[in-house]
This record gives sequence, structure tokens and C-alpha cells, in this order.
Amino acid sequence: MQFFLDSALTSEIAYALDAYNIDGITTNPRHVQASGKPFLTTIREIARLVEGTDKTVSVEVNPHFTTHEEMLPEAEKLAAISPNFVIKLQCIEPAFKTIEALARKNIRANCTLVFSAMQALQAMRAGAYYISPFIGWKEANGEDTRGFLADIMTIRDNYDFSSKIIVAAVRNAHQVVDSALAGADIVTAALSVYQEGIQHPYTREGIARFSQFWDATPYE
Repeated sequence: MQFFLDSALTSEIAYALDAYNIDGITTNPRHVQASGKPFLTTIREIARLVEGTDKTVSVEVNPHFTTHEEMLPEAEKLAAISPNFVIKLQCIEPAFKTIEALARKNIRANCTLVFSAMQALQAMRAGAYYISPFIGWKEANGEDTRGFLADIMTIRDNYDFSSKIIVAAVRNAHQVVDSALAGADIVTAALSVYQEGIQHPYTREGIARFSQFWDATPYE
């Protein structure tokens, strides 16, 4: 499974690339706004961090664009900025036509805000490179997410679709593990999710104990 970082903070992305060898980046309008910089400035800075690698950066089309005629030229403009960019399109009916048109131009698309297996199926049929089912929002609303992910993976594998599944809105290590058990290709999460997920109180206790034994033992 690949780990993507859900962020648009260049300092945080640089750290995650170094400390975790993060496999890719996903951004959204909230993350870009948090960077405090203009949209195009932010995504160009991120592009420079992954230049010359195969790490992808998912960059979102203006969410106010809800027609194929609006989405397609903006998607092409963004894709031209960096070969690492994958264009995020919200999961609405006109987006599927845009995804197909982009695929014909060898431009990769990420169908985002997916909340049902039916949405994921249509995105697969359209040729989305990535599909981003959101699980944190569903779980917070009391909805099943394990079955949701299992359904998407089964559909993908039943028909040998080429789309890769990025499990998004991941809030904790438990959801990362659930995604891995479902066979998802990728999870995308905040840096804090990865950092907290690899911490454990018994690990800290073990380090403290072994440090005491170490200190009480001559080195030579």
C-alpha cells in the first residue's frame, strides 16, 4: 500500500518526503487556503518538490465548475503545469465526460468526493486514474466503511478496471489498517495520522526500560 500526504504546506510535504518517503500528495481547496498562498503559486511549489520523480500530486479543479465545458479547459491548464499532476474532479455527472476526454489526451484524473460504490463504478467506467472514496466523513455519520471499501475493491477486481483506489478523509491509524485489509492501493492522510499511528505506549515504555538497562551496563 502507498501512503500519500493530504496537504498543501510545502514545508510539511518536504518533511514527509524525507522522513516517510511519502508516495504522493493530495491537495484540496481547504489545504491550499491553509497555505496562505495563491492557488497557482502553491501547486507550482509542490510540483518542484516532486520534479523528476513518479510521485503524483492531485490538484483540484475549481469546485464552482460543474459543467464539462468549464472543467475540461481548466483541467488541461492545470495538467500542463507539471507531468506529476493528476486532476481532481468532483464526482458529479458532467465529470465523467470530462474524465473520458482527459484520458484520450493522456491526462490523468482523480474522481473525488466518492461516497458510494455506484459512484466509484461509474468513475472506473469513465477511466479515472484514481478514485477517492471518503471514509472519515461516512464513519463520522455512523455509516459502514469496511463494507463500502470492500464493495469498491471487489467491483474493481471483478471487471479488471485499471483505476487505483485512494482512500481519503482518513482520520486515524485504525482507518489506515482497515483500508489495507480491504486491499486499497493508497491511503491519503494528514502527517499527524502517520506520526500518531506509529507511536505506541508500550514502545515508549520499552525504550525507557532498555535505556535504564543500557545506562547500568558498562560499555567496554
